[in-house]
Amino acid sequence: MAYRADDDYDYLFKVVLIGDSGVGKSNLLSRFTRNEFSLESKSTIRVEFATRSIRIDDKVVKAQIWDTAGQERYRAITSAYYRGAVGALLIYDVTRHVTFENVERWLEELRDHRDSNIVIMLVGNKADLRHLRAGSTDDVKASAERKNTFFMETSALESMNVENAFTEVLTQIYSVVSRKALDVGDDPAALPKGQTINVGSKDDVSAVTKGGCCSS
Repeated sequence: MAYRADDDYDYLFKVVLIGDSGVGKSNLLSRFTRNEFSLESKSTIRVEFATRSIRIDDKVVKAQIWDTAGQERYRAITSAYYRGAVGALLIYDVTRHVTFENVERWLEELRDHRDSNIVIMLVGNKADLRHLRAGSTDDVKASAERKNTFFMETSALESMNVENAFTEVLTQIYSVVSRKALDVGDDPAALPKGQTINVGSKDDVSAVTKGGCCSS
């Protein structure tokens, strides 16, 4: 499907990728935004981001996706990058159970920094390594339900469910924004250029129509 020019969009949503170092956050980002994968990708230091636009209903939604460093020594730095985020992919490695055990800690940190309306998806990456899987998918699904998050398994290497995971998060954010606009009697299609729709707190510009930005 062809999209309009990169700067021609109706909504801009900031999404953060979080999780332990080595779970594949950078490759998920590059697979979704550039359809690339690198076996020799290095650990992200501080933060990187990329963008991609998709169409939801009759709107062009531009995702600004931030890849945060997973190493403990960078945690204080990456905390600042939660600001303005309306969605998050919390990623663990299906072959390393400790990365799933740390999901709870990442979830607590995320919710400490964000409004309760943020859309969160738990992502089990490296699902192509089936023979090395640690733990049960059914247990993870049950855990995701208890945590009130979405869940999907992906493989950045095989490009399995990568598109689906990001698209689902963006679609859910769009749904939240649309509901909030309707709650106040606004038609999202009729919003004037640059008008803000806040998904998070009143101090954060969380989602905007074309003409603004979701982060500072």
